[in-house]
Amino acid sequence: MNELINFQDIIKKSVLKSSFIGSFQIQDIVLVIGVTLAVSLYMFFVYKKSFSGVIYNHNFNVALVLMAIITSIIIMTISSNLVLSLGMVGALSIVRFRTAVKDSLDIVFMFWAIAIGLTCGARLYSIALIGSLLVGIIALMLLKYKNSNNIYLLIINYRRDAKEEVERNIIKLDNKIKSKTVTAGITELTLEVKLIGSDTTFIEKISDINGVENASLISYNGSFAQ
Repeated sequence: MNELINFQDIIKKSVLKSSFIGSFQIQDIVLVIGVTLAVSLYMFFVYKKSFSGVIYNHNFNVALVLMAIITSIIIMTISSNLVLSLGMVGALSIVRFRTAVKDSLDIVFMFWAIAIGLTCGARLYSIALIGSLLVGIIALMLLKYKNSNNIYLLIINYRRDAKEEVERNIIKLDNKIKSKTVTAGITELTLEVKLIGSDTTFIEKISDINGVENASLISYNGSFAQ
């Protein structure tokens, strides 16, 4: 029985001694938050530069920066006090986020913000700086390659008698049929076209065809029309 009590006392003493497993001075806290802010601002500009969706959401971009800073504060708290870390894990485990993130790239940037907070909060500045620099460069390169294709949606509404002339004009384009709807003799044809450069004079030629009701050219990012 005494051996059991002694063993329990040893565990309690070891936990109490390790309850403060690290200490932060004011300058350490300022340094962590400062580095986190600097790296997350780099992420802020990468997100803004690489955004290719319908409407740029400035508030979401600001939220990414704040998420990184808040995560670094949480990591500092966890790494400085064992008791608080256990309580914080329990508190965060009941948090649920119900807002749907539609763009998969937004989820990637959220993970990036969390990674910045984790590494800076743990004072692993070299990992945060070098890792974020490489992630940003890779993201810009890949997204620039995608956006350089100049992909558009071409929507044409035409009558039955204009079919041959329309087909003769669109066959010259690098296109892929997305949809075709025929209603009461009117055909709506939606094509994905890839342009070289910024020459869009073909849309005027198609519009001038006798029997074409209208023709529209819309910028397209692969999932949503812009």
